[in-house]
Amino acid sequence: MRTVPAPQTLRAIAEDAARAVAPDLLAVFRAPMTISTKRDAHDVVTLHDRAAEEAITAVLTAAVPGSVVLGEEGGTGGAGTAGGLGRTAGPVVRWIVDPIDGTANFARGLAYWCISIAAEVDGEVVAGVVFDPVADHVFAADDDGAWLDGAPMYSSSGPDDAATVLTSFPVQQDLDLLGEAAAFDLLRDLTLRYRHHHSLGSGALNLVHVAAGWSDVTMGFATHPWDVAAGALVLERAGGWFRGFRRGEAVGRAHLADDYVAAGAGGSHAELVRRVQELSATTAAG
Repeated sequence: MRTVPAPQTLRAIAEDAARAVAPDLLAVFRAPMTISTKRDAHDVVTLHDRAAEEAITAVLTAAVPGSVVLGEEGGTGGAGTAGGLGRTAGPVVRWIVDPIDGTANFARGLAYWCISIAAEVDGEVVAGVVFDPVADHVFAADDDGAWLDGAPMYSSSGPDDAATVLTSFPVQQDLDLLGEAAAFDLLRDLTLRYRHHHSLGSGALNLVHVAAGWSDVTMGFATHPWDVAAGALVLERAGGWFRGFRRGEAVGRAHLADDYVAAGAGGSHAELVRRVQELSATTAAG
């Protein structure tokens, strides 16, 4: 029967993997680099994303033999494929990896990007690490709680008119998904309802900055597991909350949601939750 390491061990392994690729990423940050596109001209990728994911995968699967990787750049290695765990004798660790969350910022020399790694066992995310190499901050969580650079971390959130929203909204994909009128109407509401609204370009960092109490609330549409798996766990372990939706229906596990609102302890942000759920219900299936 297969056994898996404890969440605390998985967290430490994830941090080791993130730190292992950080020096190479910092060495090329703000240096000339070749940029390619994926979904559209706004969705960029560099060769450093792919190289970092390969290096992270090597560390993770060596530390936990038989584990598998779901990564933004493809996912490789282990006992199954990135899309499924296959037939195994007992639980398998699936790592959910974004080698560079905020690639557009990384490629342009803006210091708001990170490495995000979560460990999932039997469908539940049990450990997560978000590492900001430029600031040298490690946001981490497991069964025991959440930490910023090893110190316990606790979130907080104020009322709407005193709160700051961190998002990556709206991008071209949001306009295509929701329609320009609906997307810009929500943007107008964010601007008027909240004290500050900042679109910063890294969903994982947005989540952990809320977890640290540096901001109040975040939200997003059309996300992927690697965008939120680690950051949502850190936020929840820091006392915050995550409301995920798929085509308007509530989703209990953050990494399975398409659309979401998440905030620190103390703020309900009920109107924003309502608006995001309503817009989520308008998105096409598939």
